[in-house]
Amino acid sequence: MNSEIKQRIEKLNKGEIPDGYKKNEFGVFPCDWVTDKTFDDLFNFFGGLSKSRDQLGDEGYAYLHYGDLHRGSFNKVSLEQYEQLPKCNITLTGKETCLMEDGDVAFLDASEDLEGTSRAVLIDNPDDKPFIAGLHIIYGKSKDDSLEKWYKQYITSSEIVKKQFQRLAVGFKVYGVNRDTLPKIHVAYPPSLQEQSRIAEILMKWDEAIELYNKQIELLTQYKAVCLKKMFPSKGATVPEWRFKGFTDAWEQRKLGDVCQVTMGQSPDGSTYSDTPSDYILVQGNADLKDGWVSPRIWTTQKTKTAEAGDLIMSVRAPAGSMGKTSYNVVLGRGVAGIKGNEFIYQSLVKMDLNGYWKKLAAGSTFESINSDAVNGAELMVPQDIDEQNKIGDYFASIDALITLHQRKFETIQHQRKVLQQYLLNGIVRVK
Repeated sequence: MNSEIKQRIEKLNKGEIPDGYKKNEFGVFPCDWVTDKTFDDLFNFFGGLSKSRDQLGDEGYAYLHYGDLHRGSFNKVSLEQYEQLPKCNITLTGKETCLMEDGDVAFLDASEDLEGTSRAVLIDNPDDKPFIAGLHIIYGKSKDDSLEKWYKQYITSSEIVKKQFQRLAVGFKVYGVNRDTLPKIHVAYPPSLQEQSRIAEILMKWDEAIELYNKQIELLTQYKAVCLKKMFPSKGATVPEWRFKGFTDAWEQRKLGDVCQVTMGQSPDGSTYSDTPSDYILVQGNADLKDGWVSPRIWTTQKTKTAEAGDLIMSVRAPAGSMGKTSYNVVLGRGVAGIKGNEFIYQSLVKMDLNGYWKKLAAGSTFESINSDAVNGAELMVPQDIDEQNKIGDYFASIDALITLHQRKFETIQHQRKVLQQYLLNGIVRVK
């Protein structure tokens, strides 16, 4: 980042307007940028259709439901997602307005949170397989194709657009925008098509890099899943299909409580909770685990049940069976159990969770949970030789470390892209 851009950012952080920039109620932009346009200048807006379940099946047009947008399943809807969606088996005649095609943008008209109202999803489908817009979806068809590259990045990423969505959304428990509201959203863009295209190209390159990291994580995760299947005995077997050299003895079936000390959690009194890091770290559930490790979030002044640094942590309430480790001495809330086990035990429990072992046990409960008897009585296959346990544990720990490394890089590049996109989309960083 050159000195000119740094000075520009420093001025903005102080609330000053840099030379060559102008300010309006929506933000600060270069003086030459177009800032008097709205969504009404960019789009014709149409509403989606409500279809009953008996009209959805395996044939027909792909049906994009508002839930797909609300959950953030898609940043863009492409041919890759086409087969994932249910099909709307209705007969359409002529050029129906409920058909979303390549280059259209879909918006939610209702959400339980303000963030949801600002979600915009691109239809990125050059194969021209149209989507049916479902209930609570408003979609826009471009009036100005010359701006397509620009608005594909701007509308789905600009914080200025998101803030306008959230300001215009109305409601109490459910927030919404409508076809009368959307045209009022203001936009800003450089007048030069060359600069618009250059910005879009830069951000798309970053997207490609992010996707590569994501693919690497997926491949490593898939590889680990295969190894977990092959390096542990299948049901009814006493030896695994893949094995380190030098080990031939049969594995034994043992109960978790017989090979490890298990401590079920007990929540401290709510009045003892704090946000003071010098107090005891409290682990309540899966929300306190990040990438398989305890990530301090809440503290307490009361000790109830505890786990020590190096212990394993299992979630015993929804989602039951999710695993982690702790590098801290922690207090265990009722949503977790502490287990004194080695890396082999940890990976065994991870495998059981992936195989749905705990979900089957918790299926009968009103609120998905497992009790002390279920945890202590969990049956797993264990090598008799501790050296074999250690080799297996170390191997999987190395895979986990590699996955974590890629996840960290993935998160870093995502953050860098987010910062860069705001600088580019607001004109703080200019390109030729």
